[in-house]
Amino acid sequence: MDKTLIRRRFAKAVGSYSIRADVQRQIAYHMADAIGKYIPSGGRRNVLEIGCGTGMFTRAFLHRATPERLLLNDLCPEVEPYLTDLLANKRIHFAASDAEALNFPSGQNLIVSCSAIQWFDQPEKFLAGCRKLLTADGYLAFSTFGPQNVKEVVSLTSDTLPYRSLKELTDVLSAEYQIVYSREEKLKLSFASPLEVLKHLKETGVTGIRRQSWTRGELDDFCRRYEQYTAPDGTVPLTYHPIYMICKK
Repeated sequence: MDKTLIRRRFAKAVGSYSIRADVQRQIAYHMADAIGKYIPSGGRRNVLEIGCGTGMFTRAFLHRATPERLLLNDLCPEVEPYLTDLLANKRIHFAASDAEALNFPSGQNLIVSCSAIQWFDQPEKFLAGCRKLLTADGYLAFSTFGPQNVKEVVSLTSDTLPYRSLKELTDVLSAEYQIVYSREEKLKLSFASPLEVLKHLKETGVTGIRRQSWTRGELDDFCRRYEQYTAPDGTVPLTYHPIYMICKK
């Protein structure tokens, strides 16, 4: 992963993310609800959130929990101004860094990440490494995306991430954790045109791995081929494939 490019693309999208990221918001609420159901309140005292972004999941989580300490982390320092209301609470802190270095304090009751680890170089190594930061009965909770994510775009371009399947994640994590909860689902958005699909992806930072700008010819060709997915009502779809997991040390 080109972390510099990813950071730059998300930094550009930070102002529109909270408005446009409808699927990510739905995922954040689902993740927050699952944590409330499967993790006891004692498991939510000291919390580390990886890839907090503008705080979409954070706010959903704080409506359901009152941690004694909450450390927010993101690759992009540009998100900090969007966390001002949260950071007014003296129990909440923010640190910008590459989370894969795992340079965080130990003694965490919960490490949580929502829609972030698919951008990591070695997500399995990171998830296994979180174990040493957790208390003896700590929890790891995260959402990511599976192989069918934005499949319409992937079928027309080479721009894709190495998404892991639920089975692949389960096989890896079962060696380190007890899996308390796992689920995957397919969520579909509809857009007026292929151009609107690309605009949505840009405004949510999902184009973070594409290095080159579209040429006019490439754009026209993409839109023409994307029309094969047109629904009877004239709209075109975009599929998201979220995966949720809660694991206990």
